[in-house]
Amino acid sequence: MKKRQQVMYMIIIVPFLLSACSSESTEKKEDIFQYNHSYVGDAGAVGNITRLLPVPSGEQVSGLELETKEEPYGVIVNYSYKETSDNNERNNQELALFNATFLLSLLQNADWVQFNFMEQPIKVTLEELTDLYGTNIREVENEEELTKLIQTHLEDEQSVESFFSN
Repeated sequence: MKKRQQVMYMIIIVPFLLSACSSESTEKKEDIFQYNHSYVGDAGAVGNITRLLPVPSGEQVSGLELETKEEPYGVIVNYSYKETSDNNERNNQELALFNATFLLSLLQNADWVQFNFMEQPIKVTLEELTDLYGTNIREVENEEELTKLIQTHLEDEQSVESFFSN
């Protein structure tokens, strides 16, 4: 009888221990494009997208506002200080461009997004991004392709400066 109990414990405990000991590196990175074709009114999807996007150094997302009462629809992402940092305007601009491209690509009815950084708010529209990239970002099929498109423009400092000087 005791031997039988030991075997039962082993059957229950061994799989549990094996799953607990597996390394985190085997976990798959969550695919942000699973939220493709989402809508501004879906707070869960918008929250999950912003959770997967980078945040400014020393700041954290402190809230989202979904502007859905009247068109054009948009999203406001508010940041607050998490720790002291030497964040600068250029980094916020690049981050805003990167994050806005993802949000406006994935959210089918969003026309603009505003980031309320601690230093200043930055608003980006779908129309501005279409002009910058020369393509409809909502037609991009995956994260790798969208990231490559963004990086091409971020490498050109003059392109970023002229985008935000308008």
